[in-house]
Amino acid sequence: MPDDAAYLLCAEEAAAAFFGAAAAGSSACTGAGGEDDDDGSCCSAGEEVEESAASIAELIGGEADYAPRPDYPDRLRSRSIDPAARAESVAWILKVQEYYGFLPLTAYLAVNYMDRFLSLHRLPQEDGWAMELLAVTCLSLAAKMEEILVPSLLDLQVEGISRYVFEPGAVGRMELLVLTALNWRLRSVTPFTFIDFFAYKVDPGGRHTRCLIARATQVILAAMHDIEFLDHCPSSMAAAAVLCATGETPSLESVSPGAAVRWCIGLAEDAISSCYRLMQQLVIGNVRTRAASTTASAANLCCSDEVLSSHSSSSSSPPPAKRRKRSPPGI
Repeated sequence: MPDDAAYLLCAEEAAAAFFGAAAAGSSACTGAGGEDDDDGSCCSAGEEVEESAASIAELIGGEADYAPRPDYPDRLRSRSIDPAARAESVAWILKVQEYYGFLPLTAYLAVNYMDRFLSLHRLPQEDGWAMELLAVTCLSLAAKMEEILVPSLLDLQVEGISRYVFEPGAVGRMELLVLTALNWRLRSVTPFTFIDFFAYKVDPGGRHTRCLIARATQVILAAMHDIEFLDHCPSSMAAAAVLCATGETPSLESVSPGAAVRWCIGLAEDAISSCYRLMQQLVIGNVRTRAASTTASAANLCCSDEVLSSHSSSSSSPPPAKRRKRSPPGI
C-alpha cells in the first residue's frame, strides 16, 4: 500500500502541479509592464511543466492496474454477465450522483469499482437485488474517497430512485467483500486524472479551459453507459473527450488524434482515434434523442382542452403510495 500511495497522484494534485507550473511560466515570462523577464525564470517554469508531464506519463503507465479483467467486455457482450443489469446500475449511480451533487469523479469511481468486482466475481441475478446492493456499496466507497459530506447508507438509497432498501449492516459486509476483491486499491486512475492536463494542451491561454473540461466531463459520464468504452483506457477516453469538446468550440481549432498523441508520452494514436469515433457517435446519438424528445413534448402540448380537463379530473385523487422493497433476507 505505501508503494501505491507514493506512485499515484490524484487528479487534483496532478492538475494543481501542472497549472501551478503553467501560471509560474506565464508570470515569469511577462513582467508587470508586459516586457520579457530574464530567461532563467522561464526555463525554471518550463522545467516544472516538463516534470508535471512526466508525472502524467507515469500515471498512463500504471492505469491498466485499475481496470477490470481484459475479458470483461467480451463477457458482457456474450451476456455471461448481464449488460442490462450493469446499465441499470450505472443509471442508478448517475441519478444519485446528480441528486446529491457528487463530483463526476465519484460516479466514475463507483462504476470502476463495480466493473472491477464483476470481472472477478459472479452475483446472483434473480430480482436484481444483488446488482443494486453492489451499486450502493460501490457508490458508498467512492463517496467516502472523494466527498466531504457523505450521506448515511440509508439516505444514499434515495426514495424513488432505489428499488430496494438495504440495511447498513448488509452494505457494510458488502463493502468488505468489494475492498478485498479490489485489494483495497481504490485510488484509481481515471479520465479525470488527465482531463485538466489535456484541456490545457488544447487551450494554453486558458480562455476556454473551463468549458472544455465541463463538456468533456459530460461526454465521459455519458460514455459510462456503453460497454464498448470498457475497451479503452482512461487516458484515451480523456483525450477523446477533450477532442470532442474542442470540436464543439468554434473559437478553437480542431485537433486530430495524431496531434493529441504528442500531448504526453504513453498515448496511442489508434486508441485515441477509435475512442474518438465512438464518442462522436455517442454525441450525435444523444443530440438526436434530445431532438426527438423535444418534438414529442411539443406534440403533447397540442392536446385539446377537453383532454386536459378529463386528465385533470381523473387524476384528482392521489395515487396509492408505493412501498419500497426491503433487502432479501439473509444478506
